[in-house]
Amino acid sequence: MLPVTKKWLFLKVSSLILLPLMLWFILNLVNFYDKSYQEIVGFLTSQPSKFLIGLFLVFIYFFSALSISEVFEDYIKDIKIKNAANKVLNFFAITIPIITIIVIFNLNT
Repeated sequence: MLPVTKKWLFLKVSSLILLPLMLWFILNLVNFYDKSYQEIVGFLTSQPSKFLIGLFLVFIYFFSALSISEVFEDYIKDIKIKNAANKVLNFFAITIPIITIIVIFNLNT
């Protein structure tokens, strides 16, 4: 399979996975309006929420990194700049979700 085909397939699969996770996240975010700080932290520290938020973050950063790298491929002509931009993008697409997941998993009520 060609790398371009794999990238397209990964984009489509990750977007399909993101749909229910995004719906779950939005519905829970709307419910935060009437809740106290302790209730929100309690929700974020429950095991299913930790897992789903972690999964959501991983897929959203994976999807965004793939999408932004496509923009780099289309609009940056210099190979060195394109490679540097992709490396920086991949670095942040890995580190930001990891840091966020660590913070969420270390929340205490």
